[in-house]
Amino acid sequence: MLRAVVHAFGDPRKVISLEEVERTAPGPGAVEIRIRRAAINPSDLIPVTGAYRSRTTLPFVPGFEGVGEVTRLGEGVTGLAAGQRVLPIGTSGLWQEYLVRPAERCFAVPDDLSDDQAAMAYVNPLTAFRLIDAVKTHFGTTSGQRIGVTAAASAIGRMLLALLADAGFRPVALVRSAATAARLGETFDGEIVVQSTLLLDGVLDAVGGASGDALFRQMRPGGAFIQYGALSGAQLDPALVMIRREEVAFSFLWLRNWVHSAPRAAIEAAFAGSFAGIRAGILGSAVDSVFSLPDLPAALARQDDPSRAGKVLLAP
Repeated sequence: MLRAVVHAFGDPRKVISLEEVERTAPGPGAVEIRIRRAAINPSDLIPVTGAYRSRTTLPFVPGFEGVGEVTRLGEGVTGLAAGQRVLPIGTSGLWQEYLVRPAERCFAVPDDLSDDQAAMAYVNPLTAFRLIDAVKTHFGTTSGQRIGVTAAASAIGRMLLALLADAGFRPVALVRSAATAARLGETFDGEIVVQSTLLLDGVLDAVGGASGDALFRQMRPGGAFIQYGALSGAQLDPALVMIRREEVAFSFLWLRNWVHSAPRAAIEAAFAGSFAGIRAGILGSAVDSVFSLPDLPAALARQDDPSRAGKVLLAP
């Protein structure tokens, strides 16, 4: 079978290679899955650069999100059947034709969702749910607190804007350009701000770095700043966070931490919410293009293209 593999950290377009390897039979409690679609997300590429090398073991196959079809069952597996579509979660490895994963880490996909929709039902929707829960926990009751969302025109940014409004908060879309603001304004009728620091009650930040520091300095006392990504390649300034530690609650949300600690029933409930949100048009993501695995270099180039208008998917 064909797989993408990382043998050394660096620029994803230079260090991710393709190689042929033998398929592995599933052991007891595991299943083999033929991957039908896999998403390319920033969270897939950042570990390739070595940003998280302390918890990333080489070599590894990238890809945290996708959908596949069960092809073989290991001994003792119940509740799954050959031919059933599932979302395999918990670790990377989906950028390959076949994957072996513990059955307990696989979640059934409803028949009415397409492969493209199912392939994007995990990372962004479940991260968005955890972020909204964190904001609710911090403030206790919602009374129109202004919550800024960085990278607001991204797929998860749009989800957060909708979910915050639905929860009773006042979402503020934070974007980098007037052109992005104009595009976002076609579907979002709330407050959109271009490259500005505001007095906000809360921030859900996917960027970090200098822009995150600027927002953190302007937070209202009693607010919450939750970072869930580092698109800038940098975290917030630890000294700044320490200076304001009595005024602003800072936390970093890792979806993987929740996934590895939550009961299976809680994860199933989260997926049910994700599937419902996709059907309702709230949690779906646009697809820019679909590439075969041998065309991975072109897929990675498209991922970096500023004109990209949606998710890039792989069809191994």
